[in-house]
This record gives sequence, structure tokens and C-alpha cells, in this order.
Amino acid sequence: MESTPRALYAHIIIKLLQGPIYSDEKNLWRDLMAWQSPVWEHFAKFGIELSIHETDGFARIIQPEAEENEENPLPRLMRKQTMTYEATLLCVILREILEEFDVVMEGSKLFLTQKEIKERIELFYKDQTNKSKLWKDLSKPINNLVNIGILKLSREDITNRDNNQYEVKRIIKALVTNDKLEEIKTKLQNHVNTVQQ
Repeated sequence: MESTPRALYAHIIIKLLQGPIYSDEKNLWRDLMAWQSPVWEHFAKFGIELSIHETDGFARIIQPEAEENEENPLPRLMRKQTMTYEATLLCVILREILEEFDVVMEGSKLFLTQKEIKERIELFYKDQTNKSKLWKDLSKPINNLVNIGILKLSREDITNRDNNQYEVKRIIKALVTNDKLEEIKTKLQNHVNTVQQ
């Protein structure tokens, strides 16, 4: 059996199946820009969209939701991930910090230390008396967001993890749109109101 020649853009397809491509991955980004039409066509055959955000410097693939009356819906390629209350809260906080940052430093990368992240999120836990336990617990949602690619560890300090530095990846703007941000904030507020009653 004759072997099928490999597509020149195969590495881009594989990388997108693994996760987003960022503009700081210079060679991959250049290749994506050069081959975006055949890459788009390749994914379109499977009902998947190639989404390129040049301004924010990332590209990803999206599988649209199946229509309610669709006869043969496609199986999900990408699983939906449910996040804890704390991870969702952290997403909202990071999204708002990025908005504030972009007003002053548009187009630059946003870096935050673990301590800075914790200081922002602890404002929502005013009733906590054991601060060391709170800060230890807040490491979990930070790690959660690292695992799903919203945060990227850029500098590690093994002697004091609070000095660990993270880049807030701009994909958070696609994952948490302005509409979604307002919806999540409303749900979080309702959750807080219920807990306080």
C-alpha cells in the first residue's frame, strides 16, 4: 500500500489539537499564518472552527455546540471542564486585572506573582481568620488554571512559592468574554448571598 504524503502543515494541526498556539511560539505562529487557509479547511471538514486572535496573539480550535434538531450530531472532541467556585472566581479576577492592565499597557504580557494573585482573591474571604490555611487553599485554583492553560508559570521559587510568577495568558479573553464575565459575576454574587443568609 502506497503511503500518503504528509501535509506540510501537519505540525500545526497536531499542535492545535494539543492546545492553543501563541504568537511567541514564533516558528509555529509564522507557519500558521502562512498555512491558515488549508488548516482552516482541514478542521472545517470535521465541523471544527479555527479561531485566530491576532491582536491577542493566540489561535485555537473550537467545536460549536450541536443544533438541538441536528440529526447526526458529532461526538465532542474537546471535553467541557467544570471548575470549582474558587477557580471560577479566580478566572473573573484575572480577567478584570487583564482589562485594567490593557488600559495602561495594551499588547504587553501580564505577569503576576502568586502573592499578588492571592492578595486579590483573599478580598472575597474576609471572614477567614486562619490566613495561612486560606493561602494554602488558594494554591489549588491557581494550579487548576495552570493545568487548563489560563496561567503559565514563568518563574519558580522553590524556597517561597508566593514568589512564583505567572503569565496570564490572553486566551482568558476568549474563554471569559464580556457577556460571560457578567453572567459569572452574577452567579458568584448569588452564591455569596446564599452563603451569607
